This record gives sequence, structure tokens and C-alpha cells, in this order.
Amino acid sequence: MRTRLIPLAIALIGAGLCGRAPAAQPAHPSVGSKYFAESVLLADLLQLQAQRQGLLLTQQRALGGSSILWQALLTGAIDVYPEYTGTLREELLHDVPGSLDTQRLREVLAARDLGMSDSLGFQDRYALAVTHTLATRLHLATLSDLRAHTGLRYALSNEFMQRADGWPGLRALYGLQPGSVRGMDHTLAYHAIEHAAADVVDVYTTDPQILSDDLVVLRDDRNYFPDYQAVWLYRLDAVRRWPALLASMNALVGRIPVQAMRAMNAAVQIRRLDDRQVAARFLATLQPQGAAAVGAAPGATVGAAPSNHPARGSPDLTASAGFAQRLLGWTGEHLALVGISLSMAIVLGLPLGVAAAKLPALGRAVLGFCVVLQTVPTLAMLVFMIPLFGIGARPAIAALFLYSLLPIVRNTLTGLTSIPAPLAESAASLGLPKAVQLLRIELPLAARPIIAGISTAAVINVGTATLGALIGAGGYGEPILTGIRLDDLSLILQGAIPAALLALAVMALFQLLERAFTPRGLRPTTQD
Repeated sequence: MRTRLIPLAIALIGAGLCGRAPAAQPAHPSVGSKYFAESVLLADLLQLQAQRQGLLLTQQRALGGSSILWQALLTGAIDVYPEYTGTLREELLHDVPGSLDTQRLREVLAARDLGMSDSLGFQDRYALAVTHTLATRLHLATLSDLRAHTGLRYALSNEFMQRADGWPGLRALYGLQPGSVRGMDHTLAYHAIEHAAADVVDVYTTDPQILSDDLVVLRDDRNYFPDYQAVWLYRLDAVRRWPALLASMNALVGRIPVQAMRAMNAAVQIRRLDDRQVAARFLATLQPQGAAAVGAAPGATVGAAPSNHPARGSPDLTASAGFAQRLLGWTGEHLALVGISLSMAIVLGLPLGVAAAKLPALGRAVLGFCVVLQTVPTLAMLVFMIPLFGIGARPAIAALFLYSLLPIVRNTLTGLTSIPAPLAESAASLGLPKAVQLLRIELPLAARPIIAGISTAAVINVGTATLGALIGAGGYGEPILTGIRLDDLSLILQGAIPAALLALAVMALFQLLERAFTPRGLRPTTQD
């Protein structure tokens, strides 16, 4: 049902894996997992249970999102992976006509030579949550209760903002009128509500943060969200070849309650324990089942009841605006992030560079500080900014401003210290005041490297600003991150191509500025 924030490289590697058919029959079956702790834990459980059955089961860990794992299963790159019935109905088989009750679901899968187990014993479905304090103050217990409060700040995962079973339909069904809605990384949404930067977040019902952050999950009183029973999806040819694989899956069916899954997630995500050790400890608590349970036939319907969720035809509010309008909005947000942060960096970076050039001891300290800022990972920097500035554009601008300082300060220092000594001495011999020497002679002579540093900072900002979408800053990162999670190349390109074009445009603009501000005698000729 969910994926976390994943690097594009991992998505592409997974896609490449899914696009290749195995050259020969593998010696052992393989289980895949998505890029989040719960999926990896479930794959660990199956792998360890297979060992009990005398079967060597290899694991392809953290391949990516649902679409990547689905394609890997279809092509035989993996033989089984944990999935959720809601994701299967709403995302992977959304184009199949008619109602997909459990029996129909199995028939559609069988036509693809796939099978589905019964429920593992828990659901992992979407929900909205608020802090216990806010729930008490506003008397919030159900999603319908939110309708009376129009000024709340919503921090929702990017995928939830786009899904057919996500925010657009939920907002329409319940008539919600939030004060603001920000799309961001799922994990960072918890950080935002912890620091009072958001009031409402989307959660998964097995998230360990629900307990650790003392959140209240609001009841879905109009049954918007479909069933998200955790199940095994597997290849029928694999269980025919390895009967112990089916026995291993059935040994876990109905035996993982939601409290146990939430506890295992907490052990991995909050206590930072090794996932395989956590899975092994849970498996040790399970008593071996009888032969009847182990030998259950594929296609049984216990534990995966059909959803009673009503049919919905709510429009996708995010996509309904049209691509041109959305592109214009993303461009405006991205330009604001880059322009404001770069302007702030110029205002501070130029004086720092000048001071560093005039005072070498200070210069070394300033450069060292800027280098340290540059080494902080972008995601960590964004997390640091949330307690100070909340979520949205302000923390992203602050992070981009800090990242812009190094090239501006360094190039200003380099430009001023590289002025030929005779020219500097001539300026001093004229008896001009220090400020006049700096403004009328030294800075124009250093214009080329200074503008080159600003240009470098601007281009870096264009690319780095895409990560601002993790904390609700918008911009081109919004379609890129959503596309990565949904394995939608067209969405990724909707943000990546404009970002690349903007970077080229920024570079061309600063080349023109460099020529305009460089004294005529120092401009490069065509032979240069």
C-alpha cells in the first residue's frame, strides 16, 4: 500500500530488473519486498519460515514501490511478495472492469498465472490522525468531525495526494475544507506534527509512530477507505515447482495481528533493531500449525473478505487542473524557492567573501563553515529546519540559502585575491578610499569569477529545490517524487524536464550577466 521516500536510482534499478526475463530456471524461489520496513519484515518472516520448511528462499530487498514489485512478479524476476488488497484493487488492477470481490480478484490473478493468499491477519490501511491534545480540544473522533474545522493544516504524503483511493476522493466525500494542504514525505509528516507545524497527517494503521507520538486515528465513519488486508501475491508456477513455498506462506496466514505488526515496525523504525532479528523473534513465538493448515490449497477465501466500500467517482482534484496550469504553478513555486534563497545568499555571501579576502584568518574560518554546511545531507538539513520554520517553502528556502553560500563566498574570495598585484597597487597609489577601490576597481576586475560562483549556486539550487517537495514546498519536485513512488515515468518527466530546462536557462542568463558586468578589456574574445 505504501512506499517511502526512495532514490530514483533504486527505482530505475528495480525497473531494469523487472524488464528482464530470467535467462534460466532459478535454483531457488525468491521473495521481493518494497522500500519500507513492514514489507521487508514480512519478506523476512517468509524467508525464515521457508527455512523451517527446508526451502532456501532468497530475498530481493527493498526493490521499490508496488508497481515495480508487481512487474517483477509478472515477469518472474521474483516469485512472491507481500501486498495489500486495497492496492491490488485500486492501483494495480484499477483498469479491470467490474467489482473485484475476493473471488473475482482471484480469477483475474489466475488469468495472469498468479495467486493470492488469505489475509496474514492484519490490515494496513490509510487513515487520518491528529494529536491527542487537538482531538480533545476540538472533540475529534471521526473524519466527519473534521468538516466543522476549516483552518486546520494538513500534511499529507505525496502518494496519498495522487492516489485514486487517497486525498481527492476523501476530501470530496467528507466535504473537508482545510486551511492548507501540503504534500510531503510520509516520514517527515510525523516530524511536522510533532513540532506543531501541521495539525492533520495521513497515517498507515500499522505505523509505530501512532503510539510513540500519542496520535489519535480518526474513524472512517463513511467507509471511504477500502480493505487493505496484507496478503501474499505469488506465481502459480512457483508453488507448483516448490510446494514448500505454498506451505510457508500458509503457515503465516492469519497469524500476524495488527498489534504484532505495529510492534515489529516499532522495533525496526524507532528502536533501530535489525529487521531479521525482529522477524526471527516473532516467528519464535508462533507454534507450528497442523498439517491441515500447512497444506491448505491455493485460492481459499478465508480472511480476505470483499470490501464494503461504496463505489466512488470523485474527480482527481490534483490532476483536474490540467497539465499547463499545474506546470505554471510548479514553475512559480520553483522560481520562488530558487530566487529568494539565491538573493539572500548573494546579500550575505558577497560581504563574507570580501571580508575573507581582506582578512585571511577570517577567510579560512568562513570557508570552513561553508564547507561544513555543504556536507550536511539535504534531507537532514530539511529535517533540521522544520522545528525552526515549520513546513512549506520557508524551511526549503533556508536550506537552499545555506547551500548557496559556499560557491558565492569561495568565488568572491578567489576573484579578489587573484587580481594582479600591479593593478591593485595602481589603485592604491591613486589615493582612492578603500570603499571606492573595492567598488570601482576590485569588484569589476573580479566580476567573472564572482558571477560564475553565483551561477553555480543558482544551478545547484534549481536541482536541490526539487527535494523541497518532501516537506510541502511544492515546485518541480512534487511530480518527480510522486512519480518515483508510483513508478510513473510520465510524472517524473513532468518535473525533471522543466527542471533541466530551467537550469539551462539560468546558466545562459548568468553568462549574459557575466559579459555585461565584466570590463570590456577583460571580456573573452571569440578566440578564447
